[in-house]
Amino acid sequence: MKAIVVGISGVTNGGKTTLAKNLQKQLPNCSIISQDDYFKPESEIKTNENGFLQYDELEALNMETLTSAVYSWMKNPKNSIESDDLESAEEIPILIIEGFLLYNYKPLDTVWNRRYFLTIPYEECKQRRSTRVYEPPDPPGYFDGYVWPMYLKHREEIEYHTRNIVCLDGTKSEEDLFSQVYNDLIEERAKQKCLQLTPEVPSCSTSRIL
Repeated sequence: MKAIVVGISGVTNGGKTTLAKNLQKQLPNCSIISQDDYFKPESEIKTNENGFLQYDELEALNMETLTSAVYSWMKNPKNSIESDDLESAEEIPILIIEGFLLYNYKPLDTVWNRRYFLTIPYEECKQRRSTRVYEPPDPPGYFDGYVWPMYLKHREEIEYHTRNIVCLDGTKSEEDLFSQVYNDLIEERAKQKCLQLTPEVPSCSTSRIL
């Protein structure tokens, strides 16, 4: 069965998890893989010259394990169906992968049907981050001295090397963000159904590019 793989990435505290969960509630036959579940233990996280734990880097994540989970789902997506609704079970499966550092990892480049990237301004991001509780907690100066500079670095990398990423304004309401992405994925699902019936029809995209 054809499956749709969707990435929701972007800045810390930009609303990635909330958006993914809202979509899963409304999209039949939809699963989520969260990148946060693949962090290495704190004992394996390196520190930089300022003594900050380097969590915001690919080396802090078990990306090979995450990639294996993605390909395992793609091979047999029906394993993730939890609904008894037979009509929903017949829908093309959707996998949402949400995380802050998805598009900088080249082995995942070929899996995406849709890629979204949430952004919020510096001040908004810093304020949101200050209200979150992390384990281990953010030390003083961690946001300005490490988190935000790493976000800018990783975003610059994908701006130069990655195409077909749809930018989302994370300052919009949850409802507006949900509506934008939900409608896009309904369109993508309909397109994939059409391609299954008439594979000679060329695909097209009208998404705004990063």
